[in-house]
Amino acid sequence: MVKNEKQQRDLFEGERSFRLLVEGVADYALYMLDPTGIITSWNIGGQRIKGYAADEILGQHFSRFYTEADRVNGKPARALKIAREQGRYEEEGWRVRKDGSFFWASVIIDPICEGGRLIGFAKITRDITERREAQLRLEQMQKQLAESQKLDALGQLTGGVAHDFNNLLMIVSGSIHTLKKGIGDDAKLQRAVAAIEAATRRGAALTSQLLTFARRQSVNPQPIDIAERIEAVREVLGTGVGDTVKLSLDVDHTTWPVTVDAAELETALINLVINARDAMPDGGTITIGARNARLSGEPDTGDYVAISVADTGTGIAPDVLDKIFDPFFTTKPVGKGTGLGLSQVHGFTHQAGGTVMVDSELGKGSTVTILLPRDRASPQAAKAEPADSNGSGTVLLVEDNPDVAAASISLLEQLGYSVRRVADAEEALREVERDGVDLVFSDIVMPGKMDGLGLARRLREIRPDLPVLLATGYSDVAASVRGDFSILRKPYEIHQLSRALAKLPR
Repeated sequence: MVKNEKQQRDLFEGERSFRLLVEGVADYALYMLDPTGIITSWNIGGQRIKGYAADEILGQHFSRFYTEADRVNGKPARALKIAREQGRYEEEGWRVRKDGSFFWASVIIDPICEGGRLIGFAKITRDITERREAQLRLEQMQKQLAESQKLDALGQLTGGVAHDFNNLLMIVSGSIHTLKKGIGDDAKLQRAVAAIEAATRRGAALTSQLLTFARRQSVNPQPIDIAERIEAVREVLGTGVGDTVKLSLDVDHTTWPVTVDAAELETALINLVINARDAMPDGGTITIGARNARLSGEPDTGDYVAISVADTGTGIAPDVLDKIFDPFFTTKPVGKGTGLGLSQVHGFTHQAGGTVMVDSELGKGSTVTILLPRDRASPQAAKAEPADSNGSGTVLLVEDNPDVAAASISLLEQLGYSVRRVADAEEALREVERDGVDLVFSDIVMPGKMDGLGLARRLREIRPDLPVLLATGYSDVAASVRGDFSILRKPYEIHQLSRALAKLPR
């Protein structure tokens, strides 16, 4: 008898200790259900996580922890059925606290049987909201990294293709001027040459957009006033949207200056407005906004100017959002778009040290926001364009492509210059030593140990009085020039070459 009493006392103490342990666990909701799902026990962890005291929840059905949608779909009953038939139910999902707030839960339900008969369920719930949010942030960062790597790879590919294409366009563009001089009054030939010229300009514009996406476009950054620049192109933008679309401005005139290529900024605005117009086939409103923004999240901490273009159009499908900046990707019908507009916006923004964001909802419209770093310099007043150069003297042309060189020589001679041509920087330096050179006109990208920029810097050391003009279709190093040398973009026309030469210090 004494032995049985001791065993019963030990059993009672063991059960009591276990009950106290379960009731005292604060990080887990540990509780029992009867076979129908009624709550029969409760611990301090359940109160901490779900907000209910024991006297509020005992006797209630555990389905009250589920969302309304899950209850309607029969999820609580299905969970008990799976636990009963398979020996365990385990999942992660949204659960609801007493105050109505949601948390992300890890849930385990085990059946409790006695003598082969189900007498209830043991349920364990953990609040893993913070862990889930950290996982989502990690996945988002991985996604952004993969997207950045994809766009960089596309940029390298498009930059290389555009470089070669620019040289081809340079040959065509340069030859057009020679053809114009020889066709006389033949109207048919004049129309043919005009068509070639128009196609060349269109090709040059497309190539420029590709290079901007690739962030290899040579740019002319300068501090500008965003509010003034938007106002300056307002008429052009208004003309482009048509009669069924209203163009509205919401521009803070105290926006900080930014340092960008003004022409690329205007092109980006036009591309965004045209895209917004095309998203509203039945008309609507486009709002161009500009405001100051201070960002605190890495890696974009700092002062920015936010330029937004918002429309009330059809919106962008979620499965398309990740592709909209890809070159040649478009949802427009064949012939209605090149797929390069948003690529140009992306390239321009990142080349300027900023970023671009898109917020869209199907049926409600889209907002594209360009964030450009603040520049504390004062915007520069517009400078008067110099008159076209009346050529005289000898130009040393440094160009490794014979066909491009022939086109450039033709243009220079039409402007009145004498031309000597060499194929690389080393040969150019030897030619300069022989004297008789009045200015140097060099491509940046060339074979050999020294490119055009290296040549220009070397000439500045040995002949600081010798004017140097650089030309490029694209160049990674051109961005480092920052006004040290004049750069002419390929393909160029005779009037552009003339003005670039006229700007050189003499």
